[in-house]
Order: sequence, then structure tokens, then C-alpha cells
Amino acid sequence: MAASGAVELGAAAATAAPSPAPAQAPAPEHLFRPISAEDEEQQPTEIESLCMNCYRNGTTRLLLTKVPFFREIIVSSFSCEHCGWNNTEIHSAGRIQDQGVRYALTVRTQEDMNREVVKTDSATTSIPELDFEIPAFTQKGALTTVEGLISRAISGLEQDQPTRRANEEAVAERIDEFIVRLKELKRVASPFTLIIDDPSGNSFVENPHAPQKDHALVITHYNRTVQQEEMLGLQAEAPEEKPEEEDLRNEVLQFNTNCPECNAPAQTNMKLVQIPHFKEVIIMATNCDSCGHRTNEVKSGGAIEPLGTRITFHITHPSDLTRDVLKSETCSVEIPELEFELGMAVLGGKFTTLEGLLKDIRELVTKNPFTLGDSSNPDQMEKLQEFSQKLDQILEGNVKAHFIMNDPAGNSYLQNVYAPEDDPEMKVEHYKRTFDQNEELGLNDMKTEGYETGLAPQR
Repeated sequence: MAASGAVELGAAAATAAPSPAPAQAPAPEHLFRPISAEDEEQQPTEIESLCMNCYRNGTTRLLLTKVPFFREIIVSSFSCEHCGWNNTEIHSAGRIQDQGVRYALTVRTQEDMNREVVKTDSATTSIPELDFEIPAFTQKGALTTVEGLISRAISGLEQDQPTRRANEEAVAERIDEFIVRLKELKRVASPFTLIIDDPSGNSFVENPHAPQKDHALVITHYNRTVQQEEMLGLQAEAPEEKPEEEDLRNEVLQFNTNCPECNAPAQTNMKLVQIPHFKEVIIMATNCDSCGHRTNEVKSGGAIEPLGTRITFHITHPSDLTRDVLKSETCSVEIPELEFELGMAVLGGKFTTLEGLLKDIRELVTKNPFTLGDSSNPDQMEKLQEFSQKLDQILEGNVKAHFIMNDPAGNSYLQNVYAPEDDPEMKVEHYKRTFDQNEELGLNDMKTEGYETGLAPQR
């Protein structure tokens, strides 16, 4: 902790003005010199700083250097002459890289143990052969070797062994066995893999054959995840646009309205539904607790299609009546065998089954108030009874019939149980709308291009 604070102060002093320390600071253009034991001019900058162990003043030494084939780093070393406490750290002098980096080194010889390693605070070190891992931010950054990393891990495990032997002897014995295995790695009794994964991209493993390729070292650059961005402090929180969109599609929305029958306060439920091989629709249902009135309505979630749609379906089996049907407000229905045609906007928009739509048609025709009562025409009543009987036969599956849906807006749908293959009993035609159909949809007077030009005040 003390060394961290000292590094920040030292970095500012080293870059702002010459240090009053015995060694003269290098010129600004030579702040970061390649690391070399033979460079006599490369001297560390010394700063007096507080020791967090005895709270007396110690000395922090800063060395601004450059690792060959890598980048600039700041090496700091703190020592206290009063209590003997010391600490060493390493900090990257550059920014966090655009991508993370992963080094996988296969250690086979003693020369591999001598490779230089730059390990930052955010790097994770692991050895798969031992199931051993040092998580990120559990150790300070270090400029060391492969052997030094293993020695540092051994020292960390041995530090609390006396306490463990007194309190948890079984755990201490297992750790002793693991320390023996780590020491065997230092002798390179058998090959092993050292993996350093750093999301900041500022760690480094030396390639002694540079600039040639190192066959024992695999370097992988990758894009950071959202969690890694948060860990490095680059992103405050995860984006919420996608969860909001998913919640909207999976949630039933409610809003207050009035009942169309008794005008009492009621609630309308609304939900987005994706129909397979078609498009999104909006289903709205209103339930009144006062009078029990219930209504449902379906709206197309998309725009008016460029072409109209005509769907002709041949009902040949009772199972055909279970198919899903979306009838929009602009769709007309025709049953040639009954000489029946249902115009646009009648029954409104509905998402139901073919059986449910035929029952709604029967109820609409037979319960028409103008055909009931004393003023009804006997001949008309007879025709309605005949129509109802024929429709019942279709619903029971005793009579085959054609069901035709004609929607100039192209927003109606009849389920194809063979999808994505064609249905042998269904014919879907797309046609160009007539002028009258465009007039009914309000498209003739709609100007979507060039409407900004030629606008002038009408008064």
C-alpha cells in the first residue's frame, strides 16, 4: 500500500521536474531507456516516503525503463532502514490496451525458466497441470522470471503454514504436498504450461528468439467481456438496452381504461406475440369486473405490406379447424360453398383458431337484432337457419369447404402446419392493390418522399 502511493508521487515527480535525489533524472526524451545492466547512466529516482509498517520515513526508488519488444514500465522498490520492511512493484507506463492478451508458455528446459515476465495486477496466472491459479488483483505487479513467479507462489503458500499446522493440520499437510510439486516444477522434471491471462493487455512473456517466432509460446489477443471491462474500471455498468427489449416481449403490459358496456373502470392487457413464419402482432384484452364484459382485439405489429395477400384454404378434415388464424381489421372473409362474404372491419381484428372464427361468424349472423323478433321476415329467417345448419356441418367436419381471406394490407395469416414447406391445401397469392383498395387504406393521399419541399403556409 505504501509503495503504491509512493509510485504515484514518484511518477509525477519524475515527469514534472528534476528530482533532488542523488542521481540526476534523465532528459525527457530519454525517460524510458531499454533495460540493461550495462547502462551506467540509467539510475533510479529516489523519493522519501512514509513506511506503512513503522510509520517512519523510508525510501522509494523508481526506475522508468523499456522492455525490448514490449513497452514502457515503471519499476518501484520501497525499503525502510528503520524496520527493514521492503516491497517491490511494477506498473505499466502506458494505457490499457484495446484488447486483452493471453500467453501460453510450454516450459521444457531450464532456459525457459529464465524468461523475463511482466505480470500486472489484473493478470491471472495458472498452471493447468497442477490445477493451480493465482487470481487477478491478489498480487501486485512484478517484473521477474518464470522461476521467480513460481518462487513467489511458494513463498506465499509457506508464509502462513505455521499457523495452519497449529489450527488445521490436515490442510497444512495438503499444502505441504502442493509446495513439493511446485518445487519440482522449478527443476523442470517434466514439461508444464504457464498461462498468463491479462484483460488489460499489459502483461508480457519474453521471446528469446525475437523477432523470430517462438514455437513454445502462444500469444492470443481477444476482446474483453463486459465483466472484464467493469473489473478494469472501463465501464460503470452493463448496457441495459437488450434486457429491456427482451422484458418488453415477455411481459404483459397493463393500462387503465373504461368498459365499453357499463363505462366502469377496467384494465386492458397488452402483449407482443411473434407468430412463426409471419410477423409480430399486438394482442389486447379487456376484462370488466363490474359487468363481466370481455373483449379482445389484435393489431398488426408491422407496417402495411407492399402487396396485398389472398389466402385460399380447403377445409378437408376436422383437424384443419385447429389452425391459428390472424384476421386483421382490413381483411375480408369469403366461403363460396355458403355464398357468404364478410366485409372489412367486421368482427375487428382477431387472433384465434379457424373454428373460433367460424363460430364468431355464426353468432354474428344468427344473432343479428334486425333478423329477430316480430318484425323479422319468415323467408329471411329460413335462409339464416339453413346457413347456420351448413356452417355447423363444416364445423363438425361433415362438409368440405373453401375458406378465403383477402387482405389488401397483407397483415392477415393462416397457419401452415407444413412450414417452411408449402401446404398442399393452402394457396397464398400476393397481388398489387387497386386504386380503390389504396383509397380505403388511405395510401393514395399519403406522401412519404419529398414532402419537405414545396411546403407553404396555407393561410
